[in-house]
Amino acid sequence: MSATNLKRTLTGMIVSDKMDKTVTVLIERKVKHPVLGKIIRVSKKYHAHNENNEFHQGDVVTIEETRPLSKTKSWRVAKLVEKADAV
Repeated sequence: MSATNLKRTLTGMIVSDKMDKTVTVLIERKVKHPVLGKIIRVSKKYHAHNENNEFHQGDVVTIEETRPLSKTKSWRVAKLVEKADAV
């Protein structure tokens, strides 16, 4: 019997592609406020590895967890979900 190797995946929009081989991905999720009961948006930014600099600002991508690649980077871009509109 083998252990299943499922990696965590998240989907979000690239907000910065200024670094070499790295993009910043904004992940938004909706949670219920514990006291008020109102649905609020919670966002977090992740640095993700982008080997060939093929993804750019505005693209919607899926990122998956991987081994630590640097001090702040332990995710990599798995696939493109939606291309950004051309300016």
